[in-house]
Amino acid sequence: MSTVSEVKAKAGLEDVVAGESAICYIDGERGVLSYCGHDIHDLADMDRGVSFEETCFLLWHRRLPNRGELGDLQTQLAAARVLPEPILRAMRSLPPAGGMDALRTLTSLLGHVDADAAVKTPAADYRKAVRLTGQVGSLVATWGRMAEGGAAIDPDPSLGHAANFLYMLTGTRPSALSARAFDVSLVLHADHELNASTFVARVAAATLTDLHSAVVGAIGALKGPLHGGANAAVMKMLIEIGQDAGLERVEEFVRAKLARKEKISGFGHRVYRTEDPRATHLRRFSQSIGEKTGQPQWFAMSQRIEQLVKSEKGLNANVDFYSASMFHALGIPLGLYTPIFAVSRIAGWTAHVLEQYANNRLIRPRTDYVGPTYPQPVLPIDQR
Repeated sequence: MSTVSEVKAKAGLEDVVAGESAICYIDGERGVLSYCGHDIHDLADMDRGVSFEETCFLLWHRRLPNRGELGDLQTQLAAARVLPEPILRAMRSLPPAGGMDALRTLTSLLGHVDADAAVKTPAADYRKAVRLTGQVGSLVATWGRMAEGGAAIDPDPSLGHAANFLYMLTGTRPSALSARAFDVSLVLHADHELNASTFVARVAAATLTDLHSAVVGAIGALKGPLHGGANAAVMKMLIEIGQDAGLERVEEFVRAKLARKEKISGFGHRVYRTEDPRATHLRRFSQSIGEKTGQPQWFAMSQRIEQLVKSEKGLNANVDFYSASMFHALGIPLGLYTPIFAVSRIAGWTAHVLEQYANNRLIRPRTDYVGPTYPQPVLPIDQR
């Protein structure tokens, strides 16, 4: 029985076009990912690519900034990274919680203390997007440091967004290679069209709720293991194999999992039929950061796993696979892998929220009813 359309959507709305956007374009058949027409391989190029700050500007304005515009944005983000004292107090008072739980709660609280909390104009919403992008990085880094027993570190306005995150987390200013590697990872994760969390953010924004509420919804969606967390699962697998294990042990482990028909995290993608273009860059940085930090074994193990899964299952590595070993070599704790996704994707979430506000229509799809035939009689209670 269908009351809406004879055309049935696939489970999970796969391949269903649910709206228009000028932010992100994906061609899964050709392995293309672009932000506002710029190919991700150009944006993430080690030498000629752009910074995360430039990527934020691009997603918000649909064009790359000039030098003056970039300087202004860098100044705004630097100011936003200093967390308000009520947020720091709340962070210290939270009960034991995972990083995503803490991020969800503290992001909601940021909505109460934002300078434009009571203002709902395009200009105010843009200022909120900029502030929130700076604040989320500080939230995750400070929470991660406190979780390890360290004291909060004030951001350094002379450092860029990526370098500041690593500094606030570890207490050590990162090398140029480490800062660029993390910067590129932020660029690669900044947006990905109408993924689950972005869709949640746009649905919420379509009700004209505030920007912070829309982002909190996105964080809740990202927390789900079918969206975020795959790179943490990859690293747990590598640790289980053992850092001192030879490649023979790696092959034995992988073949055993395949024989038991168990999933190997970090492979395959809902959209891409080729290699995930983001994995191309993270593979290179996993290798270079591993060598730089004296931990080359994680890349070697990952490379062997990739070879086996590719040959046995025909699956390509996705964005999560090599980010796992790269994050580990950078000294990032496992519990921060998914929150770091939010540190980057906040740029895309806010860009989509602003785009939704600019040309809004309430998002209200229908379902194909498959319940009991209509009408059903309502029997008296003693006859049921």
